[in-house]
Amino acid sequence: MSRYKSPMAIRPHPGCAVPEVAMVMAAGLGKRMRPLTATRPKPLVEVAGQTLLDHSLEHLKTAGVKKAVVNVHYLPDAVEAHLKNNVQGLEIVVSDERDLLLETGGGLVKALPLIDADPFLVVNSDNIWIDGPIDSLRLLASNWDDERMDALLLLVPLARATGYGGQGDFHLSSKGLLRRRTRGVVAPFVYTGIQMVSKRLFEGELPQGPFSTNLLWDRALEAGRCYGAVHQGLWFDVGTADNVKKTEALLSYV
Repeated sequence: MSRYKSPMAIRPHPGCAVPEVAMVMAAGLGKRMRPLTATRPKPLVEVAGQTLLDHSLEHLKTAGVKKAVVNVHYLPDAVEAHLKNNVQGLEIVVSDERDLLLETGGGLVKALPLIDADPFLVVNSDNIWIDGPIDSLRLLASNWDDERMDALLLLVPLARATGYGGQGDFHLSSKGLLRRRTRGVVAPFVYTGIQMVSKRLFEGELPQGPFSTNLLWDRALEAGRCYGAVHQGLWFDVGTADNVKKTEALLSYV
């Protein structure tokens, strides 16, 4: 039996203001997780006795978030039923993408009218993380500088990105500015799927329909307004069926 337990609340640092609203990305098809997602949506896949979605929501509650906007597309009725029957302590609002999967950027744009906070948190529901000395969502909030930032991404060092098989995503300057990995070069940091963003990120002309958050980041990177903060705890990429089993095995020792 797994000895993994949900994170405990900690006292926030002075001046730390965690946004009260978060977007949880839960609309993906979960193709890499098949056969686990043949009959259930990816956010409801269980890891160590708890759904991926509940892992994320538990972190949000622990950090002090009051409202979670959750987008749905694949098997949406199952996700909505789970949210209705299993989630307590958070106001849940559904952003409905039944008619068209909008990808990460398009999904955020559709949900913006439901997100009554600026800045706000964004969490992908296919990651598992364990906080280090400070709650990682509070870490983001404590590093947020509204004058300089439109996006603040939580990163994990490549060497500690458990289950990740790529060559990294970003380089991080001494001032916290991000630069993308270039072809043929290994980057020392991996994006965890957790970020804090301003609604300024969505200003200007944007594509209609589906598009990736990468487009938004590229604009912020070019403007020098995309920053990173380093996660101090454990992080697991559970995007495949094999990684679910491996993550559960590792969590049994935590």
